[in-house]
Amino acid sequence: MTLVQLNALADAEAQLMECCGSQNWARKVAALRPFGTLERLHAVAAEIWESLAASDWLEAFSKHPKIGEKRKLSQWSSEEQSGMSEADLAVGRRLFELNDAYEAKFGHIFIVCATGKTAREMLALLEQRLNNSAEAELRNAAAEQAKIMRLRLDKLVSS
Repeated sequence: MTLVQLNALADAEAQLMECCGSQNWARKVAALRPFGTLERLHAVAAEIWESLAASDWLEAFSKHPKIGEKRKLSQWSSEEQSGMSEADLAVGRRLFELNDAYEAKFGHIFIVCATGKTAREMLALLEQRLNNSAEAELRNAAAEQAKIMRLRLDKLVSS
């Protein structure tokens, strides 16, 4: 869809939820329409994301599949995690184990902007981020979600 179509869309919140799984974020972004440019949409989306409570961030994280998860993925998630297609068994198994360790430690799944990353790169990031404090990791995950959101907004709104 175009930006003009998004601006006029009755169910804009539902479409925005595909970009970021926080209902509060989608509601606030939709309420600030119309957007004159994609850059303005990006700026508003980022500003609102940064202003949200941790509970809103956690809601958005919960809408993502785990890296390497074998369930049916949305088209966007499948494209974003395409680097997993070359993962060997050992890397896949290690991602599975560390995803569980990460979730046990931090209370939410490991969020990484997977676009353009190989399975080994994502595994290295997961191993590195397991050493963070809960506060630092929440910020890291939120920053990764912001990257995902920006890419998905671009996919949602084509010129």
